[in-house]
Amino acid sequence: MTPDLLAPLDLAFWNIESADHPMHLGALGVFSAHSPTAGAHAADLLAARAAGVPGLRMRIRDVWRPLDLRRPLAQALRPPLGFGGAAREPDPGFDPLNHVRLHAPAADFHAEAGRLMQRPLARNRPPWEAHVLPGEDGVSFAVLFKFHHALADGLRALTLAAAVLDPMDMPTPRPHRAAPARGPLPDVRKLPEALRGALSDVGRALDIGASVARSSLATRSTPALTAEPTGTRRTAGAVVDIDDVHLVRKAVGGTVNDVLIAVVAGALRRWLDERGEGTEGVAPRALIPVSRRRPRSAHPQGNRLSGYLMELPVCDPDPLRRLGAVRTAMDRNKDAGPNRGAGAVALLADHVPALGHRLGGPLVAQAARLWFDILVTSVPLPGIGLKLGGHPLTEVYPFAPLARGQSLAVAVSTYRGQVHYGLVADAKAVPDLNRLARAVSEEVETLITVCGP
Repeated sequence: MTPDLLAPLDLAFWNIESADHPMHLGALGVFSAHSPTAGAHAADLLAARAAGVPGLRMRIRDVWRPLDLRRPLAQALRPPLGFGGAAREPDPGFDPLNHVRLHAPAADFHAEAGRLMQRPLARNRPPWEAHVLPGEDGVSFAVLFKFHHALADGLRALTLAAAVLDPMDMPTPRPHRAAPARGPLPDVRKLPEALRGALSDVGRALDIGASVARSSLATRSTPALTAEPTGTRRTAGAVVDIDDVHLVRKAVGGTVNDVLIAVVAGALRRWLDERGEGTEGVAPRALIPVSRRRPRSAHPQGNRLSGYLMELPVCDPDPLRRLGAVRTAMDRNKDAGPNRGAGAVALLADHVPALGHRLGGPLVAQAARLWFDILVTSVPLPGIGLKLGGHPLTEVYPFAPLARGQSLAVAVSTYRGQVHYGLVADAKAVPDLNRLARAVSEEVETLITVCGP
């Protein structure tokens, strides 16, 4: 099988990782159990099913990537080229028992998840893990999935995780027509179009770079979000009713996502005030990732991400004004589109040679704290109920990677009428993460009160 070369953004994720800043996604699923042995049975099922999922057998290794003149010119001029590239390929020694682990019964799933999230994935074998945590109560168990961001983004990780859960009906992929065969040289008839595309890409890159520079000026964050990293991790979760979110949305307008982001801003305000840090003038920059993947993509493995950048109105004491500010900022971002502005900086990865990713990874990792203060991302989940070994999934908390120099990341998923906020933090910088999780629920209650009849 021909190795699947990493897309530039995947390569960036692979190279900016360090021991203290692992670049893996996570999801903690909580299942109701029919018996105390349900967790052990779930671990056996995951291992058995993983052996039959091709995407879970893929490791990442360094490759030599020469210039390929058979590719269209606009693509041939883009990275990854030369030494420094990497590719996914089947691992001939794949053993699912190295990836699925059964742990001792746990009283607090989040406490265990935090400890496990701080451990980097092995880079010499397929970069994913599934940790099964039986509950001490005997009526529940949890599974923590970890996928390296270079192996899968949120959508791809969902597909891989679903492949080892109980079978469910999925839409049949739309067939794709094979690309026409190309000769050894670029098609000269397409050179003008290719050159126009390349020049347009350069212009977009300059726009993004200028926006990034402007975004780093005159915005006050808070030390709670940008403390010196310690490599430790803590997780927490909050659950709110989607009907409550819709109630607020219908009362004030905007989108569900606007409400969910405004809830984060309000929760941060409550949390910082209780810490005694104050919120006057505080407007941390939030990166809101945006998927650029086309539906039913023929190449679902690669990360196709852009993003919006906005200031969270933490300093505003009025919850409705906070929501209005979020709505205005998101509308402005949508009008500009995901291909321009500071939030689209991930697109610059397409313009960096593979060797540049290898050599510049540590520098890029250090620069994240200058670009944004907190990540707030949405991870889609199927509307149907998921099961493992017949045991229904009742809660699911998504976890995002924590960038260097940042203390907190927030991921949100809606599942079976409930919105689940998954919080990941540096354990030493944010020892009171559970308090922030409670503030999320309190902020929703406040919004319902001010939006009520």
